[in-house]
Amino acid sequence: MTIDRRNALRLTSLAAAGAGITAGLAGAARAEDSRAGGGRPAARQLTLTGKRTAADIPDVLVPGTPYFVHYELRDADGTPVGTESAECTPVTVGPDGALVLASLVLLLGDGMITASTAFQRPLPAVTEVLVAPRRWSHVFAVTGGTGAYDAAAGSVTIEHLSREDDVLTVDLD
Repeated sequence: MTIDRRNALRLTSLAAAGAGITAGLAGAARAEDSRAGGGRPAARQLTLTGKRTAADIPDVLVPGTPYFVHYELRDADGTPVGTESAECTPVTVGPDGALVLASLVLLLGDGMITASTAFQRPLPAVTEVLVAPRRWSHVFAVTGGTGAYDAAAGSVTIEHLSREDDVLTVDLD
């Protein structure tokens, strides 16, 4: 079996998401134990900007046919801090867009955050134009993490500013 770059990225994303879900379930149990003992983790917010470096979004979305996106992430000072990768699968496609299931992996210098969602995506013809792109956003539920994000819970809001740029707001409980 030959594995090309796109399939390797998909396999890596899926493996990381699976590991994150498993870590998230174990971490949630540990977090619940610590809360029962009176300790509550402090809330934390990260704001990151992303620049798309790879994607295989088709011109026509087809139910069941996945696509991926990959972004390089920077902090508020413009310092590179990691990557954002998402594996997305349209479930239904209609004239107003597509219902998409997505798994997100944020690989940061101090750990990994995994998240998932189902969201309504405008069709690529509307969002992928180079001139006057349509801004849109969606929210992911954090499913877990590793390193500094062990037992992570919360949400990731992604605002797509243009075809190449997005802003992530990570709200951790």
